[in-house]
Amino acid sequence: MPFLEIDRVAKSFGATPVLRDVSLAVEEGEMVALLGPSGSGKTTLLRLLAGFERPDAGSLRLDGREVTGLPPARRGVGMVFQHYALFPHLDVAGNVAFGLHGRGHSAEEVARRVAEVLALVDLAGFERRPVTALSGGQQQRVAVARALAPEPRLLLLDEPLSNLDPSLRERTRRSIRELVERLRITTLLVTHEQEEAFDLAGRVALLWAGELQQVGTPEELHERPANRTVAGFVGRANLLPGPLRRAGEGWAVEVARGVVWAGELTATLPEGAAAELMLRPEALALVAPGTPAALAGTVAERRYAGASSRYTVALEGRGGSGGETGARELEVLADSSAAQAGDRVAVAPREGAMPGRIWAAPAEPARGEAAE
Repeated sequence: MPFLEIDRVAKSFGATPVLRDVSLAVEEGEMVALLGPSGSGKTTLLRLLAGFERPDAGSLRLDGREVTGLPPARRGVGMVFQHYALFPHLDVAGNVAFGLHGRGHSAEEVARRVAEVLALVDLAGFERRPVTALSGGQQQRVAVARALAPEPRLLLLDEPLSNLDPSLRERTRRSIRELVERLRITTLLVTHEQEEAFDLAGRVALLWAGELQQVGTPEELHERPANRTVAGFVGRANLLPGPLRRAGEGWAVEVARGVVWAGELTATLPEGAAAELMLRPEALALVAPGTPAALAGTVAERRYAGASSRYTVALEGRGGSGGETGARELEVLADSSAAQAGDRVAVAPREGAMPGRIWAAPAEPARGEAAE
């Protein structure tokens, strides 16, 4: 049985739905990242788990126990807020001890526990420091220590690194990862940063407009996205429309007349259906103009990144075999010596690369209606 079970949870504020039928299972000791853009419902889901909000539908279970209707103090959940929510009139010890009051602990027990958790976050001896005198990284660690002090069964981290500068963010990220691994505490992390989610969590759950799009390892989300929403948010994606074609025992999309590129079909579609092929920039190669089964174009932009460069190739109105192509440009990750801006090139799938993903093409907007 999973340690944390979120079962078909829904939440609206007034007439605005924020979470729609969200289900997620987290194993004991696992760290899962909730990834998504602002407004996707990530923080609302954390607040439901902490008990600060009640869901409109669905249930929440922690270690097999129903906690949906329990107040925050009875859930055994610790939460680190985005802006830390430290009390400026209290010193470090006072902030860390805040969650221990009212639990029947003696003053000696509280002092011992405060010292223990401060040592865990490398702030031993900081008990009497004013929190206003601490750096951003130190304040963040005090917030983590305060969440850990009552020995929660579940740790919730809401954008814990968003207020730190890049260099400090990377160091603090490493310390959080080491701490969670050492304590083996079940953790749910909210972030809108893909790099942060991929670096910290073993699994990532992508939320978009209140709906859970995909749950998997960072590799699964990047290499095998479930849909175009995931593909576009996680990394970079080339999307090529065209009719679905048989390709031996597999499937392909006719990306231009007579130009067929293979991929993995993610849903049941009939042959000839309007489809879309997703390919990552690293799955494409720059080849010589006139290469069979390639799309011709011109390098519109080259962004140097050391040994490799990101090339934006503006496609010609016709594909490499003389057929119209629905895509206007492709992004290709290739050797920095492969081409320069203005060069005529062609683009083809890279031999041995991860195959693309195929799904139904999005519906066209109604006449007179702008696409979002």
